Order: sequence, then C-alpha cells, then structure tokens
Amino acid sequence: MASVWGELKRRNVVRVAVAYAIAAWILIEITATTFPILKLPDWSVTLVTVLVLIGFPLALILAWAFELTPEGIKLEKDVDRLQSITHVTGRKLDFIIITVLVLALGYFAYDKFLLQPESDEVFEGISRSIAVLPFLNMSEDPNNEYFADGISEEILNLLAKNRELQVTSRSSAFSFKGQNLDVPTMAAKLQVAHVLEGSVRKSGNQLRITAQLIEVASDTHLWSETYDREFKNVFAIQDEIAAAVVDALTITLLGKEPKATETNPEAYALYLQGLHFHNQGTEEGNKQAETLLKQALAIDSGFAPAWIELGNVYGGQAGLFGLRPIDEGYELKRDAIQQALAIDPQSGRAYVALAEVEMYYDWDFTAASQHLQQALALNPGDAAILNFAARLNRLLGRLDEAIDLHRQSIALDPLSPAGHRHQGLSLLLAHRLEEAADSLQMALSLSPGLVGAQYFLGLVLLAQADAKAALVAMEQEASDIYRLIGTAVAQQALGNAGASDAALQELIEKYAAPAAFQVAEIYAFRGESDNAFDWLEQAYDNRDSGLTSMLLDPLLANLHDDPRWEPFLEKMGLPH
Repeated sequence: MASVWGELKRRNVVRVAVAYAIAAWILIEITATTFPILKLPDWSVTLVTVLVLIGFPLALILAWAFELTPEGIKLEKDVDRLQSITHVTGRKLDFIIITVLVLALGYFAYDKFLLQPESDEVFEGISRSIAVLPFLNMSEDPNNEYFADGISEEILNLLAKNRELQVTSRSSAFSFKGQNLDVPTMAAKLQVAHVLEGSVRKSGNQLRITAQLIEVASDTHLWSETYDREFKNVFAIQDEIAAAVVDALTITLLGKEPKATETNPEAYALYLQGLHFHNQGTEEGNKQAETLLKQALAIDSGFAPAWIELGNVYGGQAGLFGLRPIDEGYELKRDAIQQALAIDPQSGRAYVALAEVEMYYDWDFTAASQHLQQALALNPGDAAILNFAARLNRLLGRLDEAIDLHRQSIALDPLSPAGHRHQGLSLLLAHRLEEAADSLQMALSLSPGLVGAQYFLGLVLLAQADAKAALVAMEQEASDIYRLIGTAVAQQALGNAGASDAALQELIEKYAAPAAFQVAEIYAFRGESDNAFDWLEQAYDNRDSGLTSMLLDPLLANLHDDPRWEPFLEKMGLPH
C-alpha cells in the first residue's frame, strides 16, 4: 500500500484529485447561483453536476496513465524514470491548487458576508409582514356585515401607516371572505408571516370586538383581546388594536403610533356603509355609496376619509359608469379631495386621488407626479398608491420604473386581479410578451370576468403574430367596448375587412362619445390616418382619459411617422 500511495503521489494523481475537487466545487456553486438568474432550466444545474462527477475518475485515470514531458504528453510507461519531470509538474499543480483554493475562499466569503445580509434583510421583511383578514360578523343582524368589514379595513389602513410593517392590501386580504380556509393556507397565498383576525358583535349601541394576532410559522397567538365598549369608543378600540399588534411584533416605530381619525359614531356607521357599497364596484353600489357618504358628511363635515371616498365615487361616475358628464364628475371629485386635504393635509390617499384628477382629466402630468410623490412619502407601503405610480410612469414611457413599481405593489397585494392586469399591460408595452401573458393569465385566474384582461391578452397574441388566438381572446372579453375594439383589430389582422368594419360601426353607433379614442385606435391600426386623427381630436374635445395612454399604444404605431403625431403629443403634454 505504501508503494501504491507513493506512486500515486509521484505521478501527481493526488494533486490532480485535490485541484479537481476544489475547481469542481467552485463550478457547481457558481452554476447553482447564476443559472436561475439566466433563467436556464432546472435540469441544466443537475447536468453540470453529473458531468463534473463523471469527469473526476476520468481525470484520475488520465493523471495515472499519462505524463507531461518536454516533448508533449506520453504514456507513463514510455517515459524513462531518469528523464521524468513529474516533480516540476507537481510544483505547477501546487501553484494551481493554491490559486483555486484562494478563489474558493473568496467565493465563500462573498457568499457568506455579502449575499447573506440580503437574505437576512428579505427574511426580516417577511417577518414584519401581516394580513388583516375580514372580521366575522357575529351580530344577530346579518346587515351588520358592512360594519365588520369596515372595522377590518380601518384597522388595516391604520397599520399600513406604519413604515416598518408590510401590510397586505384589502383586495388580497378580503379575497378569502366566505371561504372555509385555514390560516396557514391563507397566509401562504398572501405571503405573510402574521395574520390578524377577529369578530365584531354589534347590538344597539354596544360593541364587542375580539382580535387575535397569529404567528403563522409556529401557529401561536402572539396577542389576543376582547373589547366590550359603547359604539362611541370604536376609534379608541381601533387604536388599541393597532398599537397592540405593533407592540406584539416588537417593532420600533418612527415617531408616534398612527391614530384613527375620529368622527361622530352615527357618521362613522354611514361612512362604513358607503365604503361597503363603493367596494362592490357596481353602478347601483356607486349610487348608494354617494347617498350614504353625503349623509355621513351632513353629520360631520370635518371627517376627511368620507370626503376622499365621496371624491372617488364621483370619479367613478364620470369614468367607469358614465353617470355624470366627465367635466362635472372630475370637478366634483377635485372639490371633495380639496375638502379632505384642508381637513387632513397628511392624507396620502387624498394626494393620490388628486393626482388621478390631474393625470386623467387635467393632463397635468407634472402636478400628478408631485402629488403622487407626496402620497408615497406619507404611505410608502400602500399597494394602491404604488400601482398608481406605476401607471403614471407607464403613461410617460418609463417602463422599467413602472414594472418595478408593479412588482412592489403586487408584493403587498398578491391576489389583486387589477394589479396583475396593469403589470401585464406594462410588460406588453415593454415587449416582454411571455411575461405579459403570464401576468394577464394570473389576473384571469383570480377574476375570470375581469374587464380588459382578455383584451390585453389578445394584444399580446397579436404582437406574437397569432391573430386567430387573439380573436378568440377578444371575443371572450367581458367589456362590450373592449370586445368590439379587439374584434375589429383582430379581424383586420386576419384580413377580414368586412368583419372589422362591422365591429367598428357597432362601436361607433353604441359608444361614439365615450369611446372616441378607441375608435381612433382602430382606424390607426387599419392604416386610415386621417380618420384616426379626426377621432383623436374628438377625444381631445371630450377630455377622453384614453388619450393619456397614447404614447406607447401599439395600436397607434402607424401614426408615429405622420407629421401630425408629435404636435398632438405636445398638445397632450406627453414626451416625444
């Protein structure tokens, strides 16, 4: 055995084994780190590992059987022992081993001390994440459901003001309402480490609110409490719950704990009812919300949240539902938001609502951006504000910034169909088509009837030169306007001019005023520039908010070389 070991060392087989092992470890570690970043398939890492393992015995066999000489590589048995230079080759291998070992130690230090803190930071962020689930309505009257939902949402909004917490938005947290799912399942879907749940019992002027904070990983209750109070003390209860959650998570606050905005209890109940109906997202719900919020403000005109919600109701009436002329609806919204800001100048949601008026109605993108920055400074962890910031960046052509903001918004609101839809549109405009399709499919899986999702998916398929599949997607669109636009452009792409004309004429007959911009899109896609610019001018006269998206609109691409294009962008205040 001693002679065999000595021969292995003389032929440098041992040195080759050590050098190969160290180099192989570095190669496998780098592969495991970089291949996922390069989006290479999982099996590619396994393949490299297998090849490295297969190569090890081959390297040892070659080191045993062959020797490097001044005349080149020869079989070891053909080399005269007196002329052998294995000792020189050995010193070279020693140098290689030392070099590779230094590289290995350097990579280890980089992985341990530079990459690891980022992982710790991510873990810390996850450990501070929380979702507020809709509180159960334990009242005898089922109509008090709005009150339980409202209490949950107000506590959620209160916690979201804490910069140290990552709070899942309402749309995601409330998506499990009515589903019999356990806490770990919901937490996994929401990607949070903590869950706040509870119940509300209201009987006349008496309240019983229970709340409990659960750490998901250990399935333990960090804190729980029951509050028996009169209804007039509801704001104090909200403050106590928020403070208890923060204390239980042992988070150091920046400044004072956020406090609920107090108002008359009757006005507050009406506000919560208005919030409930507005969140339904229907025309009838919008009308009822307006009535209830006005009643709340008649009791307490100094309650800023009610003014903000009323302003958003007016905006929906002017845009989505067409219940008011655009001018009237947006001016009413502006007035309501100004009232809110006069009462509470530190309301992030008021600033984002004002930015929406400036962006979609005033077309003052500079002012919108400034107010949006104020909103983000006040509420940096608000998913809705981040989503709106992403949309503004998209309208101005800043797609990288928009996509990054979408990512941040979805991290806080992972189950928001609208969030995934907006991200899909931004990815489409950035020509990241596969990612766009994935985002839109996610939106549709969360909400199969989501307005605009099938239409945008159809645009992705058109960009991928699959007009037949695009037409199928367009025909499944829930919105009649989007369905007609999509059908017209997909049929045109398929060469069916008659079918395209029919869809276009139906759109004009039904929706000429509110859809002037969309008519222009169809004419532009068909190469009919004069008609397209005529309808763009009509859209401009109508204050059509669709014009804000024209900069990167793929359906308007045929107009970019037209001498009228850049002057129109200048008139809109959009960058060239």
